[in-house]
Amino acid sequence: MLDLVRLRILAAIAAHGSVTQAAKHLSYSQPAVSHHLARLEAETGARLVQRVGRGIRLTPEGAHLARRAAEIVGRVDTAAAELSAMVGLRTGRVRVAGFQSALAALIPHAAATLRRDHPGIELHLADAHPQVALDLLRDGQVDAAVIFRYDDTTPDDIRATHLFDDPMHLLSLRAGETLRDHRDADWIAGCENCRREFVDACERVGFTPHVAYTSDDVIVEQALVAAGMGVATMPGLSLRTHRAPGIEATPLPDFRRRVYLATYGDPPDPPATAAFVAALRQAVAEVRPGEAAAG
Repeated sequence: MLDLVRLRILAAIAAHGSVTQAAKHLSYSQPAVSHHLARLEAETGARLVQRVGRGIRLTPEGAHLARRAAEIVGRVDTAAAELSAMVGLRTGRVRVAGFQSALAALIPHAAATLRRDHPGIELHLADAHPQVALDLLRDGQVDAAVIFRYDDTTPDDIRATHLFDDPMHLLSLRAGETLRDHRDADWIAGCENCRREFVDACERVGFTPHVAYTSDDVIVEQALVAAGMGVATMPGLSLRTHRAPGIEATPLPDFRRRVYLATYGDPPDPPATAAFVAALRQAVAEVRPGEAAAG
């Protein structure tokens, strides 16, 4: 009996035209794909590919088997999806990684909707910086990740759906101020690995900020601002989790982070993951996190 994994690999090679692209599509290493291809040739006793220059092409036998493999894999995937849809929303599990302010201000609303509509689905949450969350996603340790980026790019190997833009705010004791107004001030900022975008925003308006205090805790940062120890920038989503009395939050034009939902592999998502995605979209519509925080 032919191995389904090897048939899937042959179908991917036929669809994408090379071992390298097939490996990328399947999230396998190139040596693993080459090994399975060699094993499939040994099992069938037929030469399935031949080298042409630096690439390969299917032999007539390989092309015939690849067509059949695509049919077989498609039918198996359809059957699995149909079965999963039948039972997946009565029971199941979805594992989600997200950054702290999303976990505090947004995902609880999605969790409540998921529990109401699909009480049999278990939701597991992990607090993780976006890069860590993406690593967990790639390793198969979570099914979805809520991440942010400060530019418009996302990694090529994930499926990223834009959820909303999270405006950045200047935190100070007076409303209506700008970054430039505090070019000589002491600043409170995150760790050196987390402040690059903030420094870039300041440099775009003509100065390099003097970072006097370092903290990644929104409560500590706001407490220092409220005590008159300096000024800071903070995303609107973080301001929804905590707002210290006595501080003013002024939206900063052209400075925002983009929040995405990231999943891995080809669509469709498993039913439990799809149910969470739907609940998260509803939460975004209800919470409206992309709006600037009130001053």
